[in-house]
Amino acid sequence: MVSIKKIHIKNLRKINPRKHILPYLHASFWFGVGAVLGFFFLVSFAYIFFQQVYSKLVFPGVTINNVNFGGKSQAYVENYFAQRNEKISHDIFTFLAGDTYATTSANELNLGYNSTLLAQQAMSVGRSSDIFSNITLVFQAYLFGVTLSPSYSFSQDALTTFLTAFQKDLHKDPVDAQFQFTNGKVTTFKPSSNGQDVDIAAISQTLNQRIPYLFALPDGQNIQLPVPLKTLLPEITTEKANNLGIKELIGTGTSLFQHSIPGRIFNVKLAASRLNGVVIAPNEEFSFDKALGDVSAYTGYQQAYVISGGKTVLGDGGGVCQVSTTMFRAILNAGLPITERHAHDYRVGYYEEDGPPGIDATVYVPSVDLKFKNTTGHNILIQTVVDPDILRLTFYLYGVKDGREVTMTTPVITNETPAPPTRYQDDPTLPKGVTKQVDFSANGATVKFSRVVSQNGKEIINETYVSNYRPWQAVFLVGTQ
Repeated sequence: MVSIKKIHIKNLRKINPRKHILPYLHASFWFGVGAVLGFFFLVSFAYIFFQQVYSKLVFPGVTINNVNFGGKSQAYVENYFAQRNEKISHDIFTFLAGDTYATTSANELNLGYNSTLLAQQAMSVGRSSDIFSNITLVFQAYLFGVTLSPSYSFSQDALTTFLTAFQKDLHKDPVDAQFQFTNGKVTTFKPSSNGQDVDIAAISQTLNQRIPYLFALPDGQNIQLPVPLKTLLPEITTEKANNLGIKELIGTGTSLFQHSIPGRIFNVKLAASRLNGVVIAPNEEFSFDKALGDVSAYTGYQQAYVISGGKTVLGDGGGVCQVSTTMFRAILNAGLPITERHAHDYRVGYYEEDGPPGIDATVYVPSVDLKFKNTTGHNILIQTVVDPDILRLTFYLYGVKDGREVTMTTPVITNETPAPPTRYQDDPTLPKGVTKQVDFSANGATVKFSRVVSQNGKEIINETYVSNYRPWQAVFLVGTQ
């Protein structure tokens, strides 16, 4: 019994498990290979079948713009988008730049779906040179769908041609600065200015970006598109043209002197010209009387009406107060501290032609003056311009901006009193029957306005101007000669 048992155990030890497992492994391997090959042949057969059935059609599941074109021909796809283009061809495009605008249509710009390209792209899905990629795309489209992005186009040449005339209206050449300083006065001055031009490249980019949105709108729309403008810089800026540090406009003032007699018009132009080009140094107190000099017939002034001794009479330099009033307004606007200012005795109609009362300044060389101090830390240049067509005087103050912000209240009129009755007085120098008005009526009033100037958030000036105007009587001279 003992020997038999030993023999049995010995035989069991000689059994090799690999001989039992390997056949199963081999069978599984070849079964897997067969399955893969079978699947490959099945897929290939299905792909070949699809190729035959859809040889001239878009494969199923290919969509563009949420439209499924599976089973449709390339010609159908192209015609579909061509019809969509026909519907939107009458859409109007209005290009806007401020008050300037121009209109065109989608048809004139050849704007629409790129129908030929979209049809080609739809047909190309699953038809590349890579068969494995084709099989993947075909079954992906069939099972899950393949979405192609819509393609749009417009004619760049048509857009450029259309914008050419528009561009002429908006184009401005940059202006180089001119500056000449002689004997302490600027004799030639022209500030530089930037030019502008239509940015056609930016318009094209904007149009490309907005086309998908435009196609989502109902047909027959009027679409407005802003026109971007690009800045053209001058070669010589105002800052580069001079060594005085003058580079930009810091304040302006205007007034009208319409209905003035010829002598007054002449005097306004003459006085303005003598202030034109004056440079005020940093920390200098400017005196209008000093800068203007003598006002008399000896210095070229003509006779015009002035206020003297409580009357309006003819005198040398009538109209100079038009110039001081305009400069007063420029100083206010520039935020500069005014150290001396006097209102007129009565409300002068000239100074209310383009604004409220109370913003005037009278001068009488050399005793009544208009003064201000240059606290900007830079030179200030005075420029005066007279528009002869509308009789408007403008003061421009150039220098360097230093962060000043000006707030002015609207003048308030109180204590208004009526003008005295009209007075007629005999004048033996006038022929009998001739009547001539030499003074004009004006109501008396108190006028107040305030000005606050801030610099970098800090208040540096807070003041109130009060003008007390007397009621003024109209006077007519009656000829007795």
